[in-house]
Amino acid sequence: MLPLPILALAVASFGIGTTEFVIMGLLPEVARDFAVTIPQAGHLVSGYAMGVVIGAPIVAMATAPLPRKTALLALMAVFTLGNLACALAPAYWPLMAARVATAFAHGAFFGIGAIVARDLVPKEKRTQAVSLMFAGLTLANVLGVPLGTALGQALGWRATFWAVVGIGLAAGAAIAFALPSGMPGTRGGLAKEFRALGRWPVLRPMLVSTLSSVSFFTVFTYIAPFLTGVTGLTPGGVTGALFAAGVGLTVGNLAGGWLADRSLMGTVLGSFAALVVMLLILALVAPHAVPALAVLVLWSALAFALVSPLQVWVVEAASDAPNLASTLNQGAFNLGNATGAWLGGTALTLGAGYRELPILAAAVSFLGLGLAATAVLRGKEKPSLSLAQGRS
Repeated sequence: MLPLPILALAVASFGIGTTEFVIMGLLPEVARDFAVTIPQAGHLVSGYAMGVVIGAPIVAMATAPLPRKTALLALMAVFTLGNLACALAPAYWPLMAARVATAFAHGAFFGIGAIVARDLVPKEKRTQAVSLMFAGLTLANVLGVPLGTALGQALGWRATFWAVVGIGLAAGAAIAFALPSGMPGTRGGLAKEFRALGRWPVLRPMLVSTLSSVSFFTVFTYIAPFLTGVTGLTPGGVTGALFAAGVGLTVGNLAGGWLADRSLMGTVLGSFAALVVMLLILALVAPHAVPALAVLVLWSALAFALVSPLQVWVVEAASDAPNLASTLNQGAFNLGNATGAWLGGTALTLGAGYRELPILAAAVSFLGLGLAATAVLRGKEKPSLSLAQGRS
């Protein structure tokens, strides 16, 4: 049975994931309401992502001295108030400001939440606990985004943000009730935190995290035209394919946590190697619906199998400054989101076809594999390293 503290964190991550991604399904309604173009409305997506990247270090440093429970409650308050401001926004730019303010809570919440989840369980279950917290994020893609989109289309886009406000209040109450109070923050000052970030063993997994996200979003950003233009699916078929991919994300996230508790670096290296192969196969079978959909699900699962192992790798490497490192790794993932979308878009602009995007993503995954392998080859980590054997 899922421990109550982990369940509370998962509920919060579900709300955060929903508010991050649901705006993509509501762009036509927002654009019509505020008399802006859909591309202008789309800046609400990139604005949120940049809010995560910029806000992560600022909020991490501000919350580092606070007890973990207090920090998480404060971040949920920012999240809830930010979504309330979105629901009440009278114009486009106030909505943008509210989105950016809400995003400030994103990186720090997942960064601190990962530390809390990790510390609440025995060493041999640490990555599983982190993956269970992140399961809320993957479920947001499977359930929160389509349900939030349907709600916004039926009752107006503001109704979706009101619903997320309700999720934020429920998550805050669950955290207040379920999380223990005796988990202190990080002591030692900002200089100690930044010294930790200057070490290559900490920077390396952050860069690997960025590359994993770049690889995924190089293809996933353009998955709808990929499936319609190359695979030949109807719009309804694309919806079903994305739902199946969401299931793959969720299963892969949980499987990655389970495997990493047995071999942290083995899971990272194995997932990257499998991603290279799977992306090349996707490019090969893309015109054929049944094998393409099967590979799409497997690729999604492998991509999210990396999320919790990479997060724990960063925390383990920066054990003297976990708050800042863990939170900045969320910024690294979001930087990868934006970079992947840019890389795929640039390739298409220069004349590449949608079918070539998986090949480009495979090359990025190969870079991630090589960089992660240097940690093993230099003897810093072993392929068999598990959290039960690793640093506490």
